[in-house]
Amino acid sequence: MGKEYWKPGNMLYPVPVVMVSTLDEQDKPNIITLAWAGTICSDPAMVSISVRPSRYSHGALVKNKEFVINLVSRNITRAADLCGVKSGRDVDKFKDCKLTPMPSKYVKAPGIEESPVNIECKVKDIIPLGTHDMFIAEVLGVTVDDAFMAPNGRFDLDKADLVAYSHGGYFTLGDKIGTFGYSVRKKRRKKR
Repeated sequence: MGKEYWKPGNMLYPVPVVMVSTLDEQDKPNIITLAWAGTICSDPAMVSISVRPSRYSHGALVKNKEFVINLVSRNITRAADLCGVKSGRDVDKFKDCKLTPMPSKYVKAPGIEESPVNIECKVKDIIPLGTHDMFIAEVLGVTVDDAFMAPNGRFDLDKADLVAYSHGGYFTLGDKIGTFGYSVRKKRRKKR
């Protein structure tokens, strides 16, 4: 078994699939699907998304400096794909995908009602990187679908059937194989 060297490229897979909702430059709700999104700080809660300047949503992000990250579950994957290949210049993505714009609490941009988690964000900085600009944003609020609330008040995100993107394909997350810290946790001895 061997390895071969390739030119530099983005091979950090899988990545989350997210639908980012905005208000376009005419204040009309729009959606862009991204796979380049992530957590960058926990306190304050901060995220980043990267968008090509040629994309229709880029202008809205620059103008309004806010957006909502909507996590993608299996039941809205087809809509996420359409929102990634069609432009808001040409189509009304909410209407074409039969998605419901949901009022947000902290930003003007709507969330997507059908998404299990909506993360309301305010842009703090825009960094031009080359083919993409990175929007660094503070998380102002999070909305979760109460269908995934456990009786003990815990949000059971594992049941949301989230989707990831890997090398051109969409995948559900699969089986849980451990929990944070399980590799160092001491095993309990059975009492005899």
